[in-house]
Amino acid sequence: MAKKNPLLTAPPYPVEQTLKRLGANLRTARLRRNLTLENVAQKIGVQRRTISDAEKGNPSTSTAVYMALLWAYDLIGQMEDVADPARDKEGQALALSRERTRARQSGDIDNDF
Repeated sequence: MAKKNPLLTAPPYPVEQTLKRLGANLRTARLRRNLTLENVAQKIGVQRRTISDAEKGNPSTSTAVYMALLWAYDLIGQMEDVADPARDKEGQALALSRERTRARQSGDIDNDF
């Protein structure tokens, strides 16, 4: 019997809460557009249940479904800011701390021009 992925059955609390918030936001977007689960499911090519699972923040729902829902509601452009390296202050600080301050000379000098 295959072992279940703990990330899908019991994700870390912040992940779980973010998925639930995303699902609720997607449900609000759908309702504001006066779309049914069936309308959206047909548009992105999945089952009605899949949309319902995404709106509940089910961690086993594929990211492709979440992205397709954002696309269906014309919200996909907001994904450009997610994990944008220009906004990753911690990553930028770490990269700067490892940046070389001077060039290192290689062992042999190549006179082949």
